[in-house]
Amino acid sequence: MSNSAPVVVLTCGDPSGIGPELAVAARAALGREQPFAWIGDPRHLPAGTAVSEISSPRDALDVAADHLAVLRHDFAAEATPGTPDPRNAQGVIDVIARAVELVQTGEAAAVCTAPINKKALQDGAGFAYPGHTEYLAALAGSGARSVMMLACDALRVVPVTIHIPLSEVPAALTPALLEETLRLTARDFAARFGIEAPRIAVAGLNPHAGEGGKMGHEEITVIAPVLDKLRAEGFDIAGPLSADTMFHAPARARYDVAVCMYHDQALIPIKTLDFDRGVNVTLGLPFVRTSPDHGTAYDIAGQGVAKPTSLIAALRMAARMAGGGI
Repeated sequence: MSNSAPVVVLTCGDPSGIGPELAVAARAALGREQPFAWIGDPRHLPAGTAVSEISSPRDALDVAADHLAVLRHDFAAEATPGTPDPRNAQGVIDVIARAVELVQTGEAAAVCTAPINKKALQDGAGFAYPGHTEYLAALAGSGARSVMMLACDALRVVPVTIHIPLSEVPAALTPALLEETLRLTARDFAARFGIEAPRIAVAGLNPHAGEGGKMGHEEITVIAPVLDKLRAEGFDIAGPLSADTMFHAPARARYDVAVCMYHDQALIPIKTLDFDRGVNVTLGLPFVRTSPDHGTAYDIAGQGVAKPTSLIAALRMAARMAGGGI
């Protein structure tokens, strides 16, 4: 293993979910291909897991291929698969903060986060953030604004509005929010993926992108003026486009990333194209963060049936992003 290989730190996520077993499965699948260090309590790993406790992420480069490199972080309690324990909530939060600190100090190249359960953290530790992304932005400091991107080999999508009711999307979709999302997307594609002038396809909000105002006016009053402004600055932007014709193969070949107006408009196509290998990427942060595109899956935790495909893709993408390439 090259000493220059980027080492990713992987947080444990909710120890009662599938995160610990997926870390072990990912290590077995990746071997020496991609070094990573798991941060968590060894008690929460599946019985019989071969562990090498390390003191620094770089030590993961020297760990045997059949051992999981572990940055030990003791929790308050053991874990029962499928049943979150409020005593462990603060440990989950602290592990995320520790991972960010390791990247900020240059000891690790990127952060990959295993799934958390927000309600479990709120109930057990008064977690004050809507989710992972907002907490990571707070840890980043300096008023960092983050943007969620979902990515697989076939498609990369960024929703402008995310976890809000569909009825609230038109009011939330402001010119300022759209412009900021587009600028952050373009900036991080240059910085993280080595694409200096990304081709960005922008969906309309309404059916047929409003059809000239017959099916809605947001394309005319909100979206188009922002796109015209950025195009005048040299951005390579197409749109507003009808969302129902943006995601077939010939259309996808014409852009590097699609920016959509709301959650399902972005996530339905990518989950249809590649449900198991989608990766959640947080753009806008001063460090690289990825995560698998699934939750804690309490219903199958501890059964050994959870697929590590998305986590493996997330670890690989984190390393590629840390190296400035896609």
